[in-house]
Amino acid sequence: MTRTILITGCSSGIGYDAAHGLRARGWRVFASCRGADDCARLEAEGFESPRIDYADPATIESGLAEVLAATGGTLDALYNNGAYACPGAVEDLPRGALQEIFETNVFGTHDLTRAVIKIMRAQGHGRIINCSSILGIVGMRWRGAYVATKFAIEGLTDVLRIEMRDTPINIILVEPGPVTSSIRENAIPHYEKWIDTKGSARAAQYEKLSARLYVDSGPDPFELPASAVTKKLIHALESKRPKPRYYVTKPAYFMSFLRRVLPTQALDWIIAKS
Repeated sequence: MTRTILITGCSSGIGYDAAHGLRARGWRVFASCRGADDCARLEAEGFESPRIDYADPATIESGLAEVLAATGGTLDALYNNGAYACPGAVEDLPRGALQEIFETNVFGTHDLTRAVIKIMRAQGHGRIINCSSILGIVGMRWRGAYVATKFAIEGLTDVLRIEMRDTPINIILVEPGPVTSSIRENAIPHYEKWIDTKGSARAAQYEKLSARLYVDSGPDPFELPASAVTKKLIHALESKRPKPRYYVTKPAYFMSFLRRVLPTQALDWIIAKS
């Protein structure tokens, strides 16, 4: 029987590569996007592409219903990948910015996960993979909003994995480091909407941050293509005994190790210097 998977955030980057990679391996891929135009583009590429916007509960319900109608009510796997970033110093993040990013990166992910668990319980199997980040392991400057959401995803996923041990449902984390994607470009509208750079005590620092944000300076050190994440995702989906977490890129492995072995002040110093 053809295995089925719902992937969110497939308009570009990690989700787009995962959709193509899994289809090539024989999976029936439901490649969801937040925007209708992106869904239409993926449909033109031969995908079934339900519209799911994590910030809109109605689309979570309707998108999943579309998937279940197509599969006869079953779903083998869910890959929660959709997310965005809102750069800025923590002291400059208004409440609305945090509310908005949590709606997408955490609350929507949680709503879809809860709905899918009911399906997987009924069918007696399933795998749920949540895409976290190296920033769910350590915090870094200017990324407080995104870091907070990924720490939340880490915590929810860890507890869910423990709680689901008495079920046939595997709960798995994928934790990429620097990976080629559109997250920088996609962050610009949120940065412009929420961060008062000129009124901030850090106005001079924002000039340097803006220069990096608006200009593509090429790959980061140790950056890997999105296919590196797909490779780990395939193992998480197809291994008989999947690992609870998969690191992607050397920085993800390295920072996870440092988090475990270094005192907080030492780790802070290394991150501040990076």
